[in-house]
Amino acid sequence: MKKFNIRKVFDGLTAVSSSSSSASPQPSNRENDIIQETLQSEHFQLCKTVRHGFPYQPSAMAFDPVQKILVIGTQSGALRLFGRAGLECYCQHEGNSAVIQLQFLINEGALVSALSDDSIHLWNLRQKIPAILHSLKFNRERITFCHLPFQSKWLYIGTERGNIHIVNVESFTLSGYVIMWNKAIELSSKNHPGPVVHISDNPMDEGKLLIGFECGIVVLWDLRSKKADYRYSYDEAIHSVAWHHEGKQFVCSHSDGTLTTWNVRSPAKPAQIITPHGKQPRDGRKPDPCKPILKVEYKTAKAGEPFMVLSGGLSYDTVGRRACLTVMHGKSTAVLEMDYPIVDFLTLCETPYPNDYQEPYAVVVLLEKDLVVVDLAQTGYPSFENPYPLSIHESPVTCCEYFADCPAELIPALYSVGSRQKRQGYSKKEWPISGGNWGQGAQSYPEIIITGHADGSVKFWDASALMLQVLYKLKTAKVFEKVTAKEEKPSPDVVDEDPFAIHSLSWCPESRVLCLAAVSAHVIVYRFSKHEVTTETVQLLEVRMQCELNDVDSLEGGGEQASAVSTPGASSSPQGSTPQPHPSSSSTSSSEGLRDNVPCLKVRSSPLKQSPGYQVELVIQLLWVSGEPPQQISSLAVNSAYGLVVLGNGNGVAVVDYLQKTLLLNVTTAEMHGLPDPHQRQPRSPRKGRHPSGDARDGSFIHSRSSSMGSIDREAREVISSLHFFETLSRKNELVPVPSLWLGTSLGTVLAISLLVPSASELRLQQAVAVSFCGSVVRLKGGILRMAVMDSTGSLVPPACESWYDPNAPEEERERTRSRRPTSPSSSQENQDCQYAVVCSEKQAKVVALPSQNCIYDHNITETSFVLRADVVIMSAGICVACFCANGHIMTLSLPSLRPLLDVNYLPLTDMRIARTFCFSNLGQALYLTSPMEIQRLTYSQETCDNLQEMLGELFTPVETPEAPNRGFFKGLFGGGAQSLDREDLFGELAAGRASRSLAQHIPGPGSMEGMKGAASGVVGELARARIALDERGQKLGELEERTAAMMASADAFSRHAHDVMLKYKDKKWYQL
Repeated sequence: MKKFNIRKVFDGLTAVSSSSSSASPQPSNRENDIIQETLQSEHFQLCKTVRHGFPYQPSAMAFDPVQKILVIGTQSGALRLFGRAGLECYCQHEGNSAVIQLQFLINEGALVSALSDDSIHLWNLRQKIPAILHSLKFNRERITFCHLPFQSKWLYIGTERGNIHIVNVESFTLSGYVIMWNKAIELSSKNHPGPVVHISDNPMDEGKLLIGFECGIVVLWDLRSKKADYRYSYDEAIHSVAWHHEGKQFVCSHSDGTLTTWNVRSPAKPAQIITPHGKQPRDGRKPDPCKPILKVEYKTAKAGEPFMVLSGGLSYDTVGRRACLTVMHGKSTAVLEMDYPIVDFLTLCETPYPNDYQEPYAVVVLLEKDLVVVDLAQTGYPSFENPYPLSIHESPVTCCEYFADCPAELIPALYSVGSRQKRQGYSKKEWPISGGNWGQGAQSYPEIIITGHADGSVKFWDASALMLQVLYKLKTAKVFEKVTAKEEKPSPDVVDEDPFAIHSLSWCPESRVLCLAAVSAHVIVYRFSKHEVTTETVQLLEVRMQCELNDVDSLEGGGEQASAVSTPGASSSPQGSTPQPHPSSSSTSSSEGLRDNVPCLKVRSSPLKQSPGYQVELVIQLLWVSGEPPQQISSLAVNSAYGLVVLGNGNGVAVVDYLQKTLLLNVTTAEMHGLPDPHQRQPRSPRKGRHPSGDARDGSFIHSRSSSMGSIDREAREVISSLHFFETLSRKNELVPVPSLWLGTSLGTVLAISLLVPSASELRLQQAVAVSFCGSVVRLKGGILRMAVMDSTGSLVPPACESWYDPNAPEEERERTRSRRPTSPSSSQENQDCQYAVVCSEKQAKVVALPSQNCIYDHNITETSFVLRADVVIMSAGICVACFCANGHIMTLSLPSLRPLLDVNYLPLTDMRIARTFCFSNLGQALYLTSPMEIQRLTYSQETCDNLQEMLGELFTPVETPEAPNRGFFKGLFGGGAQSLDREDLFGELAAGRASRSLAQHIPGPGSMEGMKGAASGVVGELARARIALDERGQKLGELEERTAAMMASADAFSRHAHDVMLKYKDKKWYQL
């Protein structure tokens, strides 16, 4: 095989931009490229796909009772629409103003949103990605309330000044009909009534409009005569109003916790005043005031008592009590406690008509951090089981990983064990929000998202086909003793209030081995089993990692490590390199009273019952050293084929054999730079004043030093930033790839360690894994983030792994299913390179030929910023490097030439949450936490972007509107039924005139054009593209035809004119002209 002609690139010949710089120039005399690159820039395009999770900071809600669609608006101007399970949609207003109210055009596929910047918008929901059709921005008045009657095109807008304006939702123009506050209230009243807090029309007479003012005045306005019929006054502020469906009564909720019921024709005083949560004094006096009732809904049922649902109104002596929803049904009152404050609620009814029996069946309660749906038809009002992935934030997300194209059997296995964890007691009815249809996308490969949380829990999510569903939840806190108030709490030097928070994770999907690192400097290794077991003693390995820069011995002086690698059962050191039954057994203190040789948390000593799923294999804890806490683990990797887990931090690196439960290696970064082989060092006695645990014993390799150092030294310390297992050529002139561990540091150095793993499975638990240092491989600018190895054909060399087998299954079944999946590396001939290492740092990327270790390509990714996340990913047409920079740029680089393929300024780093959770996956997928509660998924694959329209679901589906209620013969005869109103005659331009242009500004939206563009992408979109092209061509042809006709008409007129002139002068002589 031919090798590269150029062994090194010139760093100075790169053109650097603020976000990306070009790759090194290719030599002109190159014979040919060894690896044919298949990825081109046209394979990449960046776009958002879906957003999952609970809407962050919700502020408003609406429901379409015919389409069965729910929408939630947020304080940042976002809209989240929910249909049936697995169908959700996200869209965003420009300007990020808070959504204050939402109104569906019921069964019309449209939505009106009102924002805090006094603008209203009309959204088109008949397309897969909703878009704004019209906007109206009020200039002189602030919007406080909106009301859109069922099957009406006229929207009522209440303002802070107390006026009501009317908008035509078809054209989004203002009517000249205005209800002024001074005409609505008593003419003798001198005080302003305050903002409009409620608008609704009488269910039985559309010509009567009920207007509620904040001060406590309610006005029944006659739209035809343009005057107030009745005025109702109460001395407490109003928060909401609700009609009885017959239109003869309405209920108001007030700021003192009272509900007043009014008869329409009796405005003098309320027909009833109740305080649902007030204590009734025996002497007949008014009950003590309660908290405001923020909202009330009054719903009737044909076969029973009406329902009155309200939020708030609790007595002031219930300090610390959680928010409650009160359901009053006849004489019974149920108080339903909620986990979070209530933002809004809606009662779901069988009919959309306000003048019929409502037949309520559920209540949707929007909380600050949750969505609850209560079943009104079952005794006890149970809640429905929520099918949406709204529990991402159940505990704050601290880390996240994304795996695409996983083994097919993984998701069913995780779902099988996770289904046993579901809560009981939910309503047995179907989820009532069931509108829309799922997409028909062709993307069918399994995708899994793993989230680590602050409480130590880990969640596995099925993310296939743009959906998200929780599969399984693992709780790591069960491994440790519960900290009681009397016991000593974890030190604030190491952890905060979340000692179990997951910091990083490493997962092998093929073997299902999971390794978790937490902020308390511990690592837990889990294995997957379908059988329940009870672990009598949790296996524990304690590691003492320490370093002092001025205490590093010279190479001539030797080190203080033993030369032999640990053997099964041999103790590396007294601090617990062998499994410990109780962590307290190794707890000691130095003579100065400093904490020493103790972990941050205590592993439980009692038996641990482990359900089917992930079960603890080994706990690794870093220890305090001479009064200083262990440093947090900065990098982590696990390999199931070797049975090894490696962890690194600012002190160094430790390699643990989780099969033999022994510590193989514990060494500082400084020693790895200087010593080619740790086994060549001679042990010596520990320095005076050290704890005896610093001694090295035979059969072990452990490093022990004082960890005290200055802050400047601590900042300059080289931290292990990246760890990867490979089967590769780690030494120069090596002919056969061997198991290796590559370490990347924060100063840009890549170091390699060779591993000698017993090949026979029966010898694996008897013989120790030998380790030897191979020295430095390459150096880059910035900390190392990612490493990978390619073979001579340009294919990614995956790390060796073991097929999954159940560790608790019978022995014969284990042996039958257990097999190692080795890589298939090609051997190297002398002076020939057969592998290529890809290394990416915070500043640059390099491709290094192996085993010669010559750098054949390099690329300066950024000079003014730094890379936050980098991955070598597999696309459908090849492999590439994907990078996310702190300045917001997302880039992809070809391999091996590191040629820029994509560079998009997507999202500047505004929150450390994004840096902590952003991750790439294979096949062009990526995600990050866009808020504490929401995951934003995106793609950088052109293929996925093309198919996105087919993959997305449809919110609007054609459904017939239910028939209007029958008025009955006698009601129709005597006029007792609902009275309709031709609003066009009242609000149209001919009757009411035009509104002042300075009152509001109409802004046409791009919705229709966006809808055409959206429909024109994807496979089906080819037809739409052709249709658009034909339309454009037809339009041009039409224009051409019109011009041609005009020219023909002009020519014809000219001909006629010329003929007339000819006739006029035909018989005249020349001298008569």
